[in-house]
Amino acid sequence: MAKNLNRLKLISLSANEKMTKEISEILGVEILPSHVTHFADGEMIFEGEKSFRGDNIYIIQSTCSPVTERLMEVLLCCDACKRASARSITLIMPYFGYARQDRKAKARQPISAKLVADLLTTAGANKIICTDLHASQIQGFFNIPVDDVSAMPLFYNYFSNLHLENVVCVSPDHGGVTRTSRLAAKMNAPIAIIDKRRPEPNKAEVIGIVGDIKDKTCIIVDDIADTAGTLCAAANKLKELGAKRVFAAITHGILSRDAVTKIQYSAIEKLVITDSIPLPLEKQIDKIEVLPLAPMMANIIKALELGTSLSEAHQNFEKPLFESNNNDDEE
Repeated sequence: MAKNLNRLKLISLSANEKMTKEISEILGVEILPSHVTHFADGEMIFEGEKSFRGDNIYIIQSTCSPVTERLMEVLLCCDACKRASARSITLIMPYFGYARQDRKAKARQPISAKLVADLLTTAGANKIICTDLHASQIQGFFNIPVDDVSAMPLFYNYFSNLHLENVVCVSPDHGGVTRTSRLAAKMNAPIAIIDKRRPEPNKAEVIGIVGDIKDKTCIIVDDIADTAGTLCAAANKLKELGAKRVFAAITHGILSRDAVTKIQYSAIEKLVITDSIPLPLEKQIDKIEVLPLAPMMANIIKALELGTSLSEAHQNFEKPLFESNNNDDEE
């Protein structure tokens, strides 16, 4: 292990054990043993099994389903590290739960994303790394550094290897244009926008398409696929209006309820997601491709420890900024 990484330690909570192990192997650093137990009434207890004193701790945990349980794990782990005199506490949260509640959509609703930001800060987090936050302004809810890294370089590498022709990157709504434009710029492709209305949560109506998609290969770009109703409706509409092929690049595959069934019978040729949220075996189908975040996250952690550019680490994750003792981190 390089001298600069002597203080770097990882903690794996329940959501991303596989990712943490992969990051550990790429960096050649230790995963500190810890465990979570419960009282008879369900009250949670976190306990580290080795000293945290003076270490730069990286806690890796997406706050995915069960969201509140996973969030509580992070809070208790942060507090334990702080009280055990950790030198710094960085949260690697590929998926940030409660991000869809970033404003008061209706009267008498909370701004849950702000509340979660306050809780994480109070618990002791010094820095947070997320992937494709649902709303970028959530970074402003924190009084500590937050880096929102994009998964678009992973999607660009994947789709470039397919050698697709006549590509159009499609935003599922007007709010997603910035995210879609990132991939479109890398692929030197135009964009189209789906005009939709959302009468209630998890339900959307596709009104029409802004842009030329006839006889094109469409890639729908979004941050979250939850029940996949919006995604599948968009894909079917694109096909109905003359798209030749339809793919989807979605950072966080929540895939709740019957989402996988909808995808299986939709016009989507391939849904490409990251492993920010682990995909259970029963949801793994040929139409779904999962890209690992570990190589990119390992480079980001390394850059943080060395004080080098996060942008370079993010964009060039396939060209490591370090030599691994264990293996090549090529994706």
